[in-house]
Amino acid sequence: MEGNSPLRPQDFPALKNDTFLRAARGEETEYTPVWCMRQAGRYLPEFRETRAAQDFFATCRSPKMCCELTLQPLRRFPLDAAIIFSDILVVPQALGMEDLLKLRQKVDVSEELGYVFQAITLTRHSLEGKVPLIGFSGAPWTLMSYMIEGGGSNTMAKAKRWLYRHPEASHRLLQLLRDVIVEYLVGQVAAGAQALQLFESHAGHLGPEQFREFALPHIRDIAKHVKNKLQAEALPLVPMIVFAKDAHYALEELAQAGYEVIGLDWTIQPQAARERTGHRVTLQGNLDPCALYAPKEKIGELVKRMLEGFGTQRYIANLGHGLYPDMSPEHVGAFVEAVHMHSRHLRTPA
Repeated sequence: MEGNSPLRPQDFPALKNDTFLRAARGEETEYTPVWCMRQAGRYLPEFRETRAAQDFFATCRSPKMCCELTLQPLRRFPLDAAIIFSDILVVPQALGMEDLLKLRQKVDVSEELGYVFQAITLTRHSLEGKVPLIGFSGAPWTLMSYMIEGGGSNTMAKAKRWLYRHPEASHRLLQLLRDVIVEYLVGQVAAGAQALQLFESHAGHLGPEQFREFALPHIRDIAKHVKNKLQAEALPLVPMIVFAKDAHYALEELAQAGYEVIGLDWTIQPQAARERTGHRVTLQGNLDPCALYAPKEKIGELVKRMLEGFGTQRYIANLGHGLYPDMSPEHVGAFVEAVHMHSRHLRTPA
């Protein structure tokens, strides 16, 4: 069967660049590591060529294709981490997303999402230890909102209507999603993922009260249960990142939610984020993606200012959201190189 790699999730090549993992754990680094959300994407001509005439989710289900797409940006840019090519909607699909009333209450994650695990194992071997591999999932509220809306939405009004009118049913759906996500993330580590990111991409559609009722408890539970299961199954305790877009009202709570790294969007000042998280966690982010439309020298200036704001330690450089399809690969390269150059220059001995 295509993509069924004979490679096993063991005997992986030795890791040559662990800067990203050290920063995620709060250890000292020689420079600030950098990667980009959606770094494997349509802004790359080779991505468009690889994906030509291929159904998107057919691509997601092909370990061989996912591996190739994950590796493409690493061939172009000196990134410090790879993130497996997949999509957050594979979890709702595993639950039978087409009908909310007939969702599977029991999901065999290995059976339904085994293709992601195969992709991770194949990619981990194919990386040859160049950089660590990040696995990920959408968070329960974000997945629930897609499931109810049937796609994207500017307001998430249908999904929020559920929260207001059917709070008990909402909690049941969120708990079902949480349990599957925990199994899914643990499975990714068993397959070879060296870090995990939880995407609460639609946090900004919730106010502080709804976030604290319907999103934050599940974000906390996922960190706790994943770590407990990793320990119970004698798997590596990998760093975990939570990225709750536009949830600046909950920074303090997120810093105490059990994650080693807090991802930040571009609406937060670096110094304020440091102060509000109490220097307890590593921060990741948060250049406005649209800054990559600027001339290359301007990108360098913005990166330098960002590094000065966050400091070069306990920090992972990234954008405040994913790369857009019409961005120039050359400008992405300028961003990555500017992080490496300026962080080495600004770094002072600890």
